[in-house]
Amino acid sequence: MKKILLSASLLAMLFSCQSEDSKVVAENNAAQRQCASQEVLERQLREDPEMALRMNKIEEFTENFTKNNPNYRLVNGKIEIPVVVNVLYRTTAENISLAQIQSQIDVLNQDFNATNPDYNQVPALFSGVKANVGISFVLDQVIRKSTTKTSWGTADAMKKTNRGGLAPITPTTKLNLWVCTIGGGILGYAQFPGGASATDGVVIDSKYLGTTGTATYPYNLGRTATHEVGHWMNLRHIWGDATCGSDLVADTPTHNTANYGVPTYPHLSTCSGTPVEMTMNYMDYTDDRGMYMFSLGQKARMDAIFAVGGSRASFRN
Repeated sequence: MKKILLSASLLAMLFSCQSEDSKVVAENNAAQRQCASQEVLERQLREDPEMALRMNKIEEFTENFTKNNPNYRLVNGKIEIPVVVNVLYRTTAENISLAQIQSQIDVLNQDFNATNPDYNQVPALFSGVKANVGISFVLDQVIRKSTTKTSWGTADAMKKTNRGGLAPITPTTKLNLWVCTIGGGILGYAQFPGGASATDGVVIDSKYLGTTGTATYPYNLGRTATHEVGHWMNLRHIWGDATCGSDLVADTPTHNTANYGVPTYPHLSTCSGTPVEMTMNYMDYTDDRGMYMFSLGQKARMDAIFAVGGSRASFRN
């Protein structure tokens, strides 16, 4: 199950090259889960070359932090994140209800505090590394804007007022979540730590937010936002966006590539050592009902960004 953590000097290479195999899988599974976070990251790196340097520093800090603080816990084991929800709608259905928004906040609180009803389904093989992340979320405000756009794409237009969107509200202390029709089969995407504040946050298509209203099976359990918030907290896809790639976490098995649907357990990898893949991890691509855990190593990465000196330490206040 052990992986080799990549050094910061190799990190830019990881960010700049997604394997052709994983791209083909995404193209062939247009009706299945698609997260655009990696593609958005690659675009941002092209547009802002200094972003790679910032992310390398974040990765150096994360690696040193996790090595030197193996038993680190946040103050009282908790941190509370205010969430600003920016709703951009053209149709009545896209103008999702407050109840649907609150259902998503509830799911985030369950999934990041190991109180989700399916947490007890984690196989015995992974019971020693399943994690209570200990981060909570509270709905801060909901902002709504009527638009004429039928879809927004992944170029961050929804975050810019000059393109018809809504600018983020105090993104250094609040998580901004945009809800809109993305298009192209994309369920959502997030900005990794190190990106510009003007575009920081998470985007979720209105058809895949929360557990009620327009939430659409098999992505109707709120796990798209859990997955994307994981990226926002510096987690990678579990297969490392490459065949047998690294997600920079030591206690997650090496995956061949993304998994879809709800794989039958145990699902064996053909990567070195043929480990059992952690298909139920939130950072895979399975259906909502098929993902229900973070690992301790992933928790450590999330802890690091909120620690003193971490890239999101401002959220501690």
